[in-house]
Amino acid sequence: MSRSCELTGKGVQSGNNVSHANNKTKRKFLPNLCNVTLISDSLGQRFRLRVSAAALRSVEHRGGLDAFLLKADENELSMRARLLRRQIAKKAAA
Repeated sequence: MSRSCELTGKGVQSGNNVSHANNKTKRKFLPNLCNVTLISDSLGQRFRLRVSAAALRSVEHRGGLDAFLLKADENELSMRARLLRRQIAKKAAA
């Protein structure tokens, strides 16, 4: 399982640990990922996703999973989220 958010695409970043003597060693900055169950209003189903805490706040701010996915850029979404987005758009069009 990759260490990236399924909704925002936020992933691992790299950087340096810098000591008091200014020695630099490589390190990783991991995203704050949470396993959550989100409910789609239009589909009436629950979906388990691995999202960052910031993405979870964005979902709540935009008014739920459906609104977030319809507004999101498809390039950032995971394959599962893209499929879910297409299903929601199809349901909304009908």
